[in-house]
Amino acid sequence: MLDIKDLKVEVDGKRIIDGLSLSIGAGEVHAIMGPNGSGKSTLAFVLAGREGYEVVGGSVTFLGEDLLAMEPEERAAAGFFLAMQYPVEIPGVANMYFLRQAMNAVRKARGQDDISAADFMRSLRDKAKVVGVKDDLLKRDLNAGFSGGEKKRNEILQLAMLEPRMAVLDETDSGLDIDALRTVAEGVNRLRSPERGMIVITHYQRLLDYIVPDKVHVMAQGRIERSGGKELAQELERTGYGGAAGAQAAAVPAGA
Repeated sequence: MLDIKDLKVEVDGKRIIDGLSLSIGAGEVHAIMGPNGSGKSTLAFVLAGREGYEVVGGSVTFLGEDLLAMEPEERAAAGFFLAMQYPVEIPGVANMYFLRQAMNAVRKARGQDDISAADFMRSLRDKAKVVGVKDDLLKRDLNAGFSGGEKKRNEILQLAMLEPRMAVLDETDSGLDIDALRTVAEGVNRLRSPERGMIVITHYQRLLDYIVPDKVHVMAQGRIERSGGKELAQELERTGYGGAAGAQAAAVPAGA
């Protein structure tokens, strides 16, 4: 489904991702862990098509197509989704309105008719319940004044409504208390599907207690240094990144 080969990325002339290779199949959930500065969020931004990141080598294929050749909106229409670590606040744009416009933009790009108001509201209410988003949140401006937990739940609601084929969750657990973490994780688990792949980027093993990955990868110095099963995340919790990803990664403790 998603095949990354020898990817190299620079920002302002500095190499951030340096020969990263990763393959994710349909229905698989892969966790990427690693210290600050290892390139985890850079990878997420490059896959989503954010400006300012120069790909200087390698390739990324998504559903058989060259992902890097697509504009960000084309990637979304193809079924790629990024849940951001820091969701943007947009005062003056109602959350409900934003969701419907996003859905219709994707549908238009796929040659489909706009979703009717009745069908949209029915789907929105059903999926809001699944991910723990209250009705009043849907009527407020997008992320404006939302708590950290509300922002993250709202990102998962967008995932539920857009139904992408590949979802990247960039530090979805950041800033969440234990109750919000459980709610968000339950929402993600309900959205797991044989047709959908997921990348979960996180510092902490605690998230992976709730979203159990098929594979765990340790990222350091811009590449995947080690891969394994869910037990690898538990090992990292005990030993830190130094034992798993080399001496340079040891300079940054686990969870930093």
